[in-house]
Amino acid sequence: MAAESSKEELVRLIKKFGAYLTVKMSNLFSISLRNLDSRSVGALAGFAVAMIFTWRLLRSPSGPQRRQPKRQAPAPSSSGVSSQSTTTLAPSGVCSSSEDSRAQNVIDEFFQPVKPTLGQIVRQKLSEGRKVTCRLLGVILEESSPEELQVKQATVRSSVLEVLLEITKFCDLYLMERVLDDESERKVLLALEDAGVFTSGGLVKDKVLFCSTENGRSSFVRQLEPDWHIDTNPEVVSQLARFIKYQLHISPFRPERTASNVFTAPSLEQFFGCV
Repeated sequence: MAAESSKEELVRLIKKFGAYLTVKMSNLFSISLRNLDSRSVGALAGFAVAMIFTWRLLRSPSGPQRRQPKRQAPAPSSSGVSSQSTTTLAPSGVCSSSEDSRAQNVIDEFFQPVKPTLGQIVRQKLSEGRKVTCRLLGVILEESSPEELQVKQATVRSSVLEVLLEITKFCDLYLMERVLDDESERKVLLALEDAGVFTSGGLVKDKVLFCSTENGRSSFVRQLEPDWHIDTNPEVVSQLARFIKYQLHISPFRPERTASNVFTAPSLEQFFGCV
């Protein structure tokens, strides 16, 4: 308190001196400039600079000193007053910490990368291709050979169903397979119908094609001219490489040599990152 009052007293003295100086300066400038010598002008200028320096020196420490108690924790003491002061200051620090934490969480959520949807992944992976042809056995169905279809019911792989339905939403999809009899065709169509491919997706039964040879499937693909063809037979993939823009070879093993437009994946869903 004593230091504060002394500063106020000094400020009042400076103000009084400033007012006195103002009167003197006005009186001096009322006289012709020819009556002022260089010493008088230099003294006045030096005095003004000294006054400004003194005012800034007195003003600068006052700000930080008033803010300092807010930043510093009170010294430990056994008195009740010190304990009460510590208790009062503690919630302010906790509140500030929680507010900073909430602000950081908001920033983290704002800059967190958005996870793409399956539809976006499908479109990106297919390079915006609009027409796709795909083999059924070993890709869409659990069975891997025409002989299996003769002795058991066809089964749609549950893990591929979501990807298949997404492809039908975005692409003009044709499914095809080599079968040995009409009963195998019926089993395949029934399995697709039970899986909801014809109701939930954009696929119709007329776009499920059947043939009796591997060359017949290659002929279907060349006639349809898709952007993508998906197959498990490496010979078919090799034959179509120069006619089809992109191909996906479904195989557990990556071949040593493939064309630049042929991609390999263990399954259709793994190619789209769903496993």
